[in-house]
Amino acid sequence: MPTKYGIFHDFCRDTGNLYSTLPVCNLFDQSLTRHGSGWGGCNLTGISLGHNRHLANLGSILLCGLAVLTALFLIFKSERKKAAVGRREMQLFLLGYILISICEIFTVGGFPLNSSVRRAFTAVHIAAIVATLWILMLNGIVGYQLLDDGTPMSIGLILVSATILFVGTGYIALDTGFSWTGYWDSSLTGDNRAYALYTLYQLVPIVFLVVFFLLETFLVLRILGERKPMLYLSSAALLFAIAQIFQYVASVHICNGTHGKINGGLFETLFTMLAVVMVWIFWSSITEDDWPMPTVAGSGTYP
Repeated sequence: MPTKYGIFHDFCRDTGNLYSTLPVCNLFDQSLTRHGSGWGGCNLTGISLGHNRHLANLGSILLCGLAVLTALFLIFKSERKKAAVGRREMQLFLLGYILISICEIFTVGGFPLNSSVRRAFTAVHIAAIVATLWILMLNGIVGYQLLDDGTPMSIGLILVSATILFVGTGYIALDTGFSWTGYWDSSLTGDNRAYALYTLYQLVPIVFLVVFFLLETFLVLRILGERKPMLYLSSAALLFAIAQIFQYVASVHICNGTHGKINGGLFETLFTMLAVVMVWIFWSSITEDDWPMPTVAGSGTYP
């Protein structure tokens, strides 16, 4: 039986049509970046700039700016913590989130930009999402101290593996958006069925997040023997889930209700930022001086 796996058409239609707040939609023929006329949904128009130009998603642009400042503050706070297993690894995650937020300004913010440049930013955006969530998942392993955290070996393994994912995902997105080889051209029209991008952009990040959650849950409940940090971790998961509901479910209804002024993308940006903050708070809460050290073979010591 046919399935909808790999199809982006309905997502692009429901997340802003011409100015979809789903970055992958910028790669397809129906988008403005390919001089298309949209997917037939509610147009996210935002505010007018005159001469038939619009700044479609000003709210997300402002929130992305706030997200960058927030992540920089958390990086600074991480540096000042006395007891911080995985400090460098958490800072790598925050740097990845900064890159995502900067790309989001130019991919789904509706910021006036050359079409080719927007498609390039889109490829970087998608690749950054995959690589950053991979780094987050590896942060879940760091707490077990299989390798000493913050060492060249630990940082190097994370950076090399994340770079491989970034380059691979980015190439597929670029080849789709610019049709360099024509291999992915069948996904550009119709239902926009793109198996590779769908797997990398929709499925793989969820797997990384679930593995991170399970790893940290086991660490907190079975090794540290504590429950309070789970409030922070569960809050992060809930906030992220709410963000996805706004993006994929509520977006079209918000767009219709506001006559295209805003859609769920704005709230997705907000709740994702809050989820990242809660992840940091969770990490901070389990790196206090009075937690017991995990008794895992090859463990290092707390700084």
